[in-house]
Amino acid sequence: MAEDPKNSPDALFIITSDSLQTRGMAMVLANAMSQQGAQLHFLLCDSAGELAVADYESQALEPRGMRPEGLLAQLMKNSAKVEVCALYLPNSQYSAADLREGVTVAQPPEIARMMADENIRVFGF
Repeated sequence: MAEDPKNSPDALFIITSDSLQTRGMAMVLANAMSQQGAQLHFLLCDSAGELAVADYESQALEPRGMRPEGLLAQLMKNSAKVEVCALYLPNSQYSAADLREGVTVAQPPEIARMMADENIRVFGF
């Protein structure tokens, strides 16, 4: 089901990197956008899908001791939508029951619609 255009995100963050610093910077930038009023949507694929796993805990990053998954959880509290790629769960050791509350599995047609929407900025990390 397509999103109501007035509820469409301003930005789609596609995160695939296994790099802790890349994931962290993606969350820092997303947080700054959120503070400026942007509605955010996250697609977590490949190893970055672990950010959506409820008991996943990465190493803290300096200078503030933040963890990417902690910032992601905060962004979710501020209305960001988070999804894992449709291929993530069937190709990992996890099931939907392992995901953080509120995280769902992406529907490729909906992600494709957002990627093609000229009003939605797409960022890849």
